[in-house]
Amino acid sequence: MRILLYGGSFNPPHLGHIRSVRTAAAALKPDKIFLIPAATPPHKTLAAGSPAAEDRLEMAKLAAGEIPGCEALDMELRRTGPSYTSDTLRQLHERYPAAELVFLMGTDMLLSLESWHEPEAILSLASVAVFAREAGREKRIEEKAAALREKYGATVTVLTGEPVTVSSTLIRRLLPTREGREYLPDGVYAYIIRHRLYGARPDLAWLRERAYGLLKPKRVPHVQGTEAEARKLAERWGADVSDAAEAAILHDCTKKLTRDEQLRLADKYGIILDKCELENEKLLHARTGAALAADLFGVPEHIRDAIRWHTTARAGMTLLEKIVYLADYIEPCREGFSGLAELRKAAYEDLDGAMELAGRMSLAEVRSTGRQPHDNTVNAQAYYARKLKEKNVPPVAWTPDEI
Repeated sequence: MRILLYGGSFNPPHLGHIRSVRTAAAALKPDKIFLIPAATPPHKTLAAGSPAAEDRLEMAKLAAGEIPGCEALDMELRRTGPSYTSDTLRQLHERYPAAELVFLMGTDMLLSLESWHEPEAILSLASVAVFAREAGREKRIEEKAAALREKYGATVTVLTGEPVTVSSTLIRRLLPTREGREYLPDGVYAYIIRHRLYGARPDLAWLRERAYGLLKPKRVPHVQGTEAEARKLAERWGADVSDAAEAAILHDCTKKLTRDEQLRLADKYGIILDKCELENEKLLHARTGAALAADLFGVPEHIRDAIRWHTTARAGMTLLEKIVYLADYIEPCREGFSGLAELRKAAYEDLDGAMELAGRMSLAEVRSTGRQPHDNTVNAQAYYARKLKEKNVPPVAWTPDEI
């Protein structure tokens, strides 16, 4: 039996890793393939802000699922102290005494192998398969392979194929800028976003695809319009445009659920609903949507709160919360109700004035149906009315003649 081993920090595991393993598997025809994340690599320090070992193991498992016959092992993560390859090979040799172990490594690892702990043990316990991480290094690889064969009697196989041109370091740098998704397996990327590892922020095209899948098709244009409006408002008022887009994309993510489904989600996430929310089904999706967005996509608190307050509003809203609330109210698909033109104009002239007007409009609409408005909406309208009075700015003129 032949076992192909691939160790490393996998911080994170990426498509370059997967391509390397597939190239090696095609050439060597192993019976088993093991990815082995290292807990404390002795030859390098993990980058600052790296995820916990458990997260790297979970990502390695997801990456392993992309390769037939591949499995991620936790043996080095359970080991205390430095994680030496020679110890790993001895442990695997004891577990599979009749197996041929093949240790897969990149160019830099091969070139530095003699500086590792017990290189002679490594080369006696396993053969080595090496792939180029970048073009133009084939000659150095062949020279080093020949030297190891002569000095240690090592078995070294040089693999040919397209060089790996991406690194985990580059990916870690890209993820906080909503980039780098193209270098990662889908499952690994989703895990990173859900847990916001590496300070990652989701690629918005990726997020739209998943968020739209949670909606009824007829709601997608509204969400698209809300995102477009939120972007424009964020640009106008100096907010983070991509954060506004992220909140808008997710703001209605539980809107299609029935009341019973909403209540089950509220119970799942420990949301305590008040009397008004229990009596008004339309208010539930803001509470459950914020919780679901945090669970599925790891949204940070400021984006979660923008989703949370987009229906009732509240006194003292943040800039992002006001932007999402107003974008939802005035997006291009909205039409035909009293005050819309005035509210759209106010949103780009005076946010407090727009919030006060939106509060008046919302209260009038709710009361016209005989329902009791939520206290948060009442308090929000009063708060922004006071803000206008303090600035000596008159409220936006509006007569609710159609309500």
